[in-house]
Amino acid sequence: MKINAFADVSLRAMMVLAAAPDGLLLTTQSIANAVGTPYNHVSKAMARLRELGVIDVERGRNGGSRLNEAGRRATVGQLLRQLNTRVDPADCQSPNGNCPLINECRLRYALSQAREAFYRELDDIVISTLPNSRQMDPVFSVIGLRPGL
Repeated sequence: MKINAFADVSLRAMMVLAAAPDGLLLTTQSIANAVGTPYNHVSKAMARLRELGVIDVERGRNGGSRLNEAGRRATVGQLLRQLNTRVDPADCQSPNGNCPLINECRLRYALSQAREAFYRELDDIVISTLPNSRQMDPVFSVIGLRPGL
């Protein structure tokens, strides 16, 4: 199953925040640089993560974002359910409107069940356990943080 780009950026931002030293605030620009994604995309992801209550944001000149306790416990499956906003797992629209097979469609039901099984497999994976220093040290170097910080 493929996740949408918004969910992908959001999960990558969460991984960067999870790997940051406790208490360190990261700016949205530094997170965008770290994940190699345009600032405006990361900004929208950060706003949504704040709405979901998994990050804390401090405004101002020395502000930034950090993972909070809920974010440290969040699982991939839990967040994907909220970030992957596509309601229908299939494109049940024809050029002339709804698919003529849409009523009581067992294919849509099967695809929905498969998507939920995908999420269930990810329910035990806590995002904050995913990053490791070999992965994150080069990323933090890109944004000006010393490896191992």
